[in-house]
Amino acid sequence: MALGLATAVLAVAQAWLLATAISSAFMGGADLSNLRTTLAALAVVLAARAGIAWAQEWVARRCSASIKSSLRMHLLRHVATNLPGLESGRASGEVVALATRGLDALDAYFGRYLPQVVLAVVVPVVVVACLATADLVATLTVALTLPLIPFFMALIGSATVSLRKRRWEALARLSGHFLDVVAGLPTLRVFGRSGAQLERLERVTDEYRRENMATLRVAFLSAFALELAATLSVAMVAVGVGLRLVDGLMPLQTGLFVLILAPEAYLPLRQLGASYHASEEGLTAAGRVFAIIEVTDASESRGRSRHRRGGRGVPAPVLVAAASGRVSGGGAVPEMAGAEVRIEGVTVKQPGRGLEAPFEASLVVKPGQVVAIAGPSGIGKSTLIDVVLGLRTADSGSVRIATADGRSVAVESLDREAWHRHVAWVPQHPYCFPGTVADNVRLAAPDATDAAVRDAMDAVGLDDLEVGARIGEGGSGISSGQRRRIGVARALIKDAEVLILDEPTAGLDAASEATVLAAVADFARSRNRAVLLVAHRPAALAIADCVVSINARSAVPA
Repeated sequence: MALGLATAVLAVAQAWLLATAISSAFMGGADLSNLRTTLAALAVVLAARAGIAWAQEWVARRCSASIKSSLRMHLLRHVATNLPGLESGRASGEVVALATRGLDALDAYFGRYLPQVVLAVVVPVVVVACLATADLVATLTVALTLPLIPFFMALIGSATVSLRKRRWEALARLSGHFLDVVAGLPTLRVFGRSGAQLERLERVTDEYRRENMATLRVAFLSAFALELAATLSVAMVAVGVGLRLVDGLMPLQTGLFVLILAPEAYLPLRQLGASYHASEEGLTAAGRVFAIIEVTDASESRGRSRHRRGGRGVPAPVLVAAASGRVSGGGAVPEMAGAEVRIEGVTVKQPGRGLEAPFEASLVVKPGQVVAIAGPSGIGKSTLIDVVLGLRTADSGSVRIATADGRSVAVESLDREAWHRHVAWVPQHPYCFPGTVADNVRLAAPDATDAAVRDAMDAVGLDDLEVGARIGEGGSGISSGQRRRIGVARALIKDAEVLILDEPTAGLDAASEATVLAAVADFARSRNRAVLLVAHRPAALAIADCVVSINARSAVPA
């Protein structure tokens, strides 16, 4: 705002110096030597205006970079905190689009639109005040015509809201579809369906192109309307000044001052209209980011209201930690040796599904035992795992940890970063990062030796895979079964007090499944660890010391 005020003052000074120099040269007969001081002052003013314009751009870009970085960190942290809800309600493609191109578009908002808002408020006020000291008629003309430009801007802006929303939705669909196609491209090529997906991508891209062109049409029409309104307004001022100059009712210096300064009153408003369209995509993306953050903040607030000792939220590294059990940080967690997990009447309401799944789930996992959770798909088995991990808050019931020294604490009351250090989790689709196989197995135990990595791999049947073999993003270069077994090896090498596995043998052949299950059973009994296993397959249920079937019921309307 300080830079905007300086810009307005310099615009007035520039107009006055120009009017003085021109009138002195043409009416007063002044030569270059007489105008040296005025021209030098004018050069200083022009240089100052250029410097302030650069400073405004620099400040805006610096501010934009800082805010975009902060928003990205907030988005990633909240996606990690509310990961289960996002998986069911939001496409990953949209989140990717938000974190990359979406927030990059905020440069136009901070670099062009916000500075222009300041100028649009400050400059017209300063210009009209200075005009009032020179010519009352011109002042009234400018004051009466200035509101026309914001009026047209409001009309055009209301018409572009739906266009802006449709454009972002088209981009989100394109991002999500492209992400899905790229991830499934090998399978599509195997079954000869890549051509059909290419046609689908072309249709989605064409839809996005049409929405872009519709937005551009409105932007061009709005720019034309604002330019026309400003031009007609300046013309009215010029006609009045010209008639009075012809009649000798106004000095040339005053008339030039008014004519040079009047357009400065309209210029910031015209540029504001153009900048508004440039900032639309960034504003829409920021709105979607805030929607995600507000939803997860509400979820966390609900959890804190039920568990006042809940501590901090899950940070962004939990995405890696969930797959590996490795999270930095600390907190008050009791001695875990000999711990057992008690799930007491846990119920989770499923928004939009009219279900409570799971419903009043109760079970105990003691050290040295394997407890299997069974039930049909959608009954809430993975949701129950989320509650045990602290990634989701139960609507009723609790998960408690009973230690060998007789203490019993609720998982919700623990620092979740510290709690995750004592848990190893193998999700349904373990993730592999670019690097060697050993790097991925060591993710949970970075100090593990090559021999320990080899032993963990052999235990789950990965004896045919070299420790130093390189794999790509998402595990490209190895089979889905090998990715699952790397996930199990990663959990075993961590040697956590609690091991949680979600369908660890899905998609494995019988021999590989038997090897993995034998390793899990041996881990529980030889090391006295508590193992919680989500399973459908009979072989997985067979190794369990106890099988618990959970159920769901229709939610009772509020």
